[in-house]
Amino acid sequence: MSQALMERLLEGRLADPDGGGTLAVPTRKVAIAAKLGGRATALLGDLGLGPRLAVVSDPRTRAVLGERVVAGLGGAKVSELVLEEMPKPDGETVARVRAATVEADALVAVGSGTINDLCKYAAFLDRKPYAVFGTAPSMNGYTSVSAAITEHGHKKSLPAAAPVGVFLDLAVLAAAPPRMIRSGLGDSICRPTAQADWLLAHLLLGQAYRRAPFLLLEADEPALLAKAGTLLAGDTGAMELLARTLVLSGFGMTICGGSYPASQGEHLISHYIDMRGDPAWVPSFHGEHIGVTALTMARLQEAMLAGEAPVLSPTRLDEAALIRHFGPELGASCWAAFAKKVMDAPKTAALNARLTREWPEIRAALRRVMRPSAEMAAALMAAGAPTKPADIHIPPAFYRQAVRHAREIRDRYTFLDLAAESGRLDSSAAAA
Repeated sequence: MSQALMERLLEGRLADPDGGGTLAVPTRKVAIAAKLGGRATALLGDLGLGPRLAVVSDPRTRAVLGERVVAGLGGAKVSELVLEEMPKPDGETVARVRAATVEADALVAVGSGTINDLCKYAAFLDRKPYAVFGTAPSMNGYTSVSAAITEHGHKKSLPAAAPVGVFLDLAVLAAAPPRMIRSGLGDSICRPTAQADWLLAHLLLGQAYRRAPFLLLEADEPALLAKAGTLLAGDTGAMELLARTLVLSGFGMTICGGSYPASQGEHLISHYIDMRGDPAWVPSFHGEHIGVTALTMARLQEAMLAGEAPVLSPTRLDEAALIRHFGPELGASCWAAFAKKVMDAPKTAALNARLTREWPEIRAALRRVMRPSAEMAAALMAAGAPTKPADIHIPPAFYRQAVRHAREIRDRYTFLDLAAESGRLDSSAAAA
């Protein structure tokens, strides 16, 4: 069902559930199968990448798949850029990628999260096409049009190029480090919390919202959660479910023109940890963070929907408060985003009137898109994935701080804002 759905999407034949004809994505080819590395010429040949290709990898991903991709390109004019182990997804590394690939017609990324983000952002800036051979099912950014890049200490989601081709070798994915497989599951588990946050902003503030990205995930999600415990046992069926979920989640973001359907409150907490955490802490993968933060958001959402309509107060935070907390440069950057959702007394009164009048309907609509936090936790535990802050080496006091302040770094309105403005965020943070 989902494979046929993806094929219709790539062909531009999938009906848009929000109206307006059919859905379309800029990616032209997706292959999720075994032994793809040696078929690079056949896979890339009809994508119009040009004769000069730059293959970008790091030492590990080159050994895992990059050498086979380069060899499989045969007579093509291929240059290689092998970055250092664990390159940073920041502006400086993007500049290095651009400088090293200036003569190339197109980029071919061989890697997962960071390698893909660096290439897609460099390709966007240089107006070049790129394709990606994934090496781990660790995140859902392969097919999105945004890249997580840190600029001057502020982690941002920046516009990026969509890949013209995405190639995921199931044998390579299954052989990825267990933590990277668990990371992909963690990045997938947040669909319910992200959808509930986005729908909340739509129902309360009238912000744009789409059903299309969630239609793409409906068929596979229950099966993936049910088979989560087999992901690390070499179950290729489970791995295909995870890989397709990650690809389709990325397409959902592309369809929406941003990360809204897959990145809300749970990602804000994770981004805060990335921005403010101690570099000396044991590092964790992005998806490991998201599994933990998604459970925090799921429990917060459940608690907020269990009672009567919340009563909101006007926003008390101002620019000075954010600068005190984040410092002058980062605080000013955060305020530029957060100021867009500041609620004064008249706006707050209007929201409270709506909540009083429509809470039963709002609550029912939100509950329809959610999934019990206990079910989400059970899937993560079945795969041996992190479920608690201690599992990702985050001190409890800092994690509570992250929950309290995460909403301050972006303009997205989530349950973190609803809880904060109704005086319930501190108690939720204390329980995290």
